[in-house]
Amino acid sequence: MTYSGAVTVGGPADVHELQDLMISKVAVGPMDNNAYLLRCRATDEQLLIDAANDASTLLTLIGDDGIASVVTTHQHGDHWQALAEVVAATGARTYAGRDDAEGIPVPTEVPLQDGDTVRVGNVELTARHLVGHTPGSIALVYDDPHGHPHVFTGDCLFPGGVGNTRKDPKAFAQLIHDVETRIFDVLPDETWVYPGHGNDTTLGAERPHLPEWHARGW
Repeated sequence: MTYSGAVTVGGPADVHELQDLMISKVAVGPMDNNAYLLRCRATDEQLLIDAANDASTLLTLIGDDGIASVVTTHQHGDHWQALAEVVAATGARTYAGRDDAEGIPVPTEVPLQDGDTVRVGNVELTARHLVGHTPGSIALVYDDPHGHPHVFTGDCLFPGGVGNTRKDPKAFAQLIHDVETRIFDVLPDETWVYPGHGNDTTLGAERPHLPEWHARGW
């Protein structure tokens, strides 16, 4: 089946099958959070992005092979409600942005800065530090050697705009600057965007709207 990225809480995962990587997306919890399970097709090693909620759902998705690591995109509580239980069950190594680690109650074993590499089997992801939604939000970029890039943006970029900056002009200016310079300016329109809530999008679908985002200030 063709991947759409449209998932519902309690519903099945949607699986994006790439040549070297399988991406399974599920929605969990009362805030309809997205969680993403990445599986290297060469080694079967797995990585989870945001153990947001519903640990039983996530552990069922992970299956008997377990996960080597879990990345928390940012410190907001709706993105780590299941983290302690998932780590306890799997022994996964924990990753998060260096400047958000103190806000996550499960200790971060590997603090990430902009440009750091996160591996899942033979696949490399690049961390991009995006400031404004939180001080240490991290996006992960997979530059697929067989196709277009894929980026997991947490709550920093959605269809229709950047993440919530709570009507703080300085925070908005910082976030849109980082999203433009570290995402839009360096990745092509075909780049697939996997956000922390809701449906997926592409940079090409969002790029024409950047001027209106600037003008409205959110």
